[in-house]
Amino acid sequence: MSVAIERATLRKSVGLVGVVTFGAGTAIGVSIFSILQPTAQVAGSGLLAAIGVAALPMLVFAAVYAYLGSALPVSGASYEWPTRFIHPGVGFIIAWLRIISNVGALTILSQVMVSYLAMVVPLPVKPVMAVAITAIFALNYVGVSIAAKVQTQLMALLLIILTIFVATGLPHFDAALVGNPLDTPLLAILAVVPLMISLFLGIESAVEIGEEVRDARRNVPLGIALAIGLTAIVYGLVAVTALGLVGPEKLAASQAPLLDASKVVLGDLAIPLIVGAAFFSIIKSMNAAALTFSRSLFAMGRNGVLPRAIGAVHPRFGTPHGAILFGYVCAMFGLLLPPSLIFLLLAVNIPTMLKYMACSYSATVVARRHPDIHARATIPLSRGAVVVLGYVGMVCALLVGVFGIEADPRPYLLVGGWLIIGLAYWFLKGRKGGSGNTKRDLAE
Repeated sequence: MSVAIERATLRKSVGLVGVVTFGAGTAIGVSIFSILQPTAQVAGSGLLAAIGVAALPMLVFAAVYAYLGSALPVSGASYEWPTRFIHPGVGFIIAWLRIISNVGALTILSQVMVSYLAMVVPLPVKPVMAVAITAIFALNYVGVSIAAKVQTQLMALLLIILTIFVATGLPHFDAALVGNPLDTPLLAILAVVPLMISLFLGIESAVEIGEEVRDARRNVPLGIALAIGLTAIVYGLVAVTALGLVGPEKLAASQAPLLDASKVVLGDLAIPLIVGAAFFSIIKSMNAAALTFSRSLFAMGRNGVLPRAIGAVHPRFGTPHGAILFGYVCAMFGLLLPPSLIFLLLAVNIPTMLKYMACSYSATVVARRHPDIHARATIPLSRGAVVVLGYVGMVCALLVGVFGIEADPRPYLLVGGWLIIGLAYWFLKGRKGGSGNTKRDLAE
């Protein structure tokens, strides 16, 4: 039975458009509706410059993922690459910690979605969160191509709504309200960069479904590049419009900055417009998060470090249904986490930065020790350039990862405790299943 599971293959049903919408759809999510207020409070109009600065480490991470994704496209990539090129234990721990990260992300998204919907109609928070999580995992259970189509449609709806906001708001842009973003002190701009990083998290998510992408060596790196460009354009236009309508002081004092900015030109119509935009963006981000979460679990089950049933592929839908069901159970436990957004954001950020660090080092290993795999990459970088890029990515991930300890140390304790449990599991059971598969994969 285990042999059948190992040889089962995922259906290649995602094209370039799906790659772009999974990447941009994950990044353009809840952050655009919540990040303007705290960043305007610290940096004023300098938040525009901070968007550009925050994009720099994400460009490094995206380049690493594009390089590895074109050279070795696999599902559960952020688990598979460290497993194959560093050590099976490292891959396991990265994926194990990402359980916390993914559960935190789904909890944040569902919680914020309910809070926005509550502006229109009162809703019970936890039950509606549970319904939303259930619906998203059910969608992913029946097929990644269906999930990709839904992602594309939700992305289109969101872009239409944000386009209405920008198109109606820019004609009323007041440059005097914005001032010169570069007049903001450099330290203030740098202080909000860790917050702005959240705008771009998940831009590389399409590599997690590498085995399900048609012509992956072309579509994965090209899709990531297009997703970065689309994300930067959307964020820049929305931020400029909001600042030009109400100014940084009002944004800093607002609990719903985009809603208040849109009311300047749309009046009461702003409520359904912005609440609708928030709903669509959060649903599509939940869709992408559930998909990448389940693929990471699938890779661990297929390699034997988690029970083999988690690595099973549905005979009809061609989806990793065991991993999807296990991910759903984990996500439902997220309803028990503290509701503090700072706590939840850090619980997401810490394992994510460790993931970026491990994948960045994996890229250096490929460039230095596996010239045959390096030769497959469609990214025009020399082996030396990849090594430099990987080490820069590791430093960026480390710095961003430690910035949040002053805000709330509790997530670091949570991640540390989960790490200890994961290490105990690995030494007792997990390594017996993982090492043999890794040797086989490298030989292939």
